[in-house]
Amino acid sequence: MKPVNAYPPKAAANYVLVILVLAYILSFIDRNILALLVGPIREEYALTDFQFSILHGWAFTLFYIFLGLPIGWLADRFSRKWIITSGVFLWSLMTCLCGFAKSFTGLFVTRIGVGVGEAALSPPAYSLMSDYFEPSRLRYATAIYTAGITVGSGTSYMIGGWLYDKFYAMGGLQLPALGLDFKAWQLTFVAVGLPGLLVAALLLWVREPARQTTALDKHEGIELADVGAHLREHWQAYSGLILGMSMMAVIGYGMLTWLPEFLLRTYGMEKAEGGAWLGGIFIIGGTAGTFSGAVFAGLLEKLGYQDANMRLIGIVAAVLAVPAALAALMPSAGGALALFAIVTYLQYTHFGVGIAALQLITPNQMRAQVSALMLFSTNLFGLALGGSFVAFFTDFVYRSDAALNYSLASVAAIVYPLAAIAIFLGLKHYRRAQQVIAG
Repeated sequence: MKPVNAYPPKAAANYVLVILVLAYILSFIDRNILALLVGPIREEYALTDFQFSILHGWAFTLFYIFLGLPIGWLADRFSRKWIITSGVFLWSLMTCLCGFAKSFTGLFVTRIGVGVGEAALSPPAYSLMSDYFEPSRLRYATAIYTAGITVGSGTSYMIGGWLYDKFYAMGGLQLPALGLDFKAWQLTFVAVGLPGLLVAALLLWVREPARQTTALDKHEGIELADVGAHLREHWQAYSGLILGMSMMAVIGYGMLTWLPEFLLRTYGMEKAEGGAWLGGIFIIGGTAGTFSGAVFAGLLEKLGYQDANMRLIGIVAAVLAVPAALAALMPSAGGALALFAIVTYLQYTHFGVGIAALQLITPNQMRAQVSALMLFSTNLFGLALGGSFVAFFTDFVYRSDAALNYSLASVAAIVYPLAAIAIFLGLKHYRRAQQVIAG
């Protein structure tokens, strides 16, 4: 069934994509910046490592993943533009306010605000892109959007340390007339939060597009019961895709969390040097992989695979199990970094096409909600549990900090095959769901 509404002009679609990518990059900078300020914040509030981990992880993650579902419900019914704009403004403001916090509680609350604001970005953004870009172009749009993960993560490592050093060298900032005295770490929060306010302003020029129709859309609107019924009917397609992507997230966030420490423990490489190498690998290799995923899926489609978006994830997962495990066991840091560069490139081919795959089997009026469900799963497995899964092997299986390399190798050898199995078992059900949605 062909869409009833014409897609917006390409110039308008490209403008929206640029603004959404900027917002996504800033979201990763703002969520990760705390990791670069461990020392000064711990010293400021006399925190233990455990208290800091609560501030860094769960204060952000719990609200981020659970609020995605109701925000997805709203985005399927109301203006996605205004939901995204409100979210960008809120998290940017809250990042700035982290620099004004006078206590651990104050910083904890503002950190929650960052997670609440960021929860309002991706579910409506995925839905918005599906109404701006035709199906043949959607995978490229989602791949470009997904590049915000690697660019934002790598940039946060690089720019965060640079800003802090600059502000520390200038001795902070004192404004006696206003009764304000900013330390270097506080100014860093303010500096990375301010650009988001500009992006929120640029979103005001985005138009809410007409929603494209599918064979399963209802004129009277979609209720939660309808979403549940659709998911149950095609549960094998959705479970295969979402579980496969969640397993990939375990590896992605596990590497993001532990690779700097791995380089230090295994090869004696200092974190500053390791961070510089890894930042380059994520920005260059990860971003190139994100764009390549759309190209590879396009080639598979030309070969006759209508399930190309989902199939690519399974192929990548199957291919990566061996090199990812070997990378952690290399005898030299140079060899490990070279292999991890290849692994990072291939790892990040999957997410953009996975997002596109999800949209193309979901009725328009459900897309933000189902996207939120996928993000709930990938962030629960990846953001909340990925790093802990690696640590579990280190502490309870190998029982040695020096065995972090074996932990990374073990997780790769276990999780990548599981991801491939989940994807390939779901392919025939995914194709069936595609046929139903087309009418």
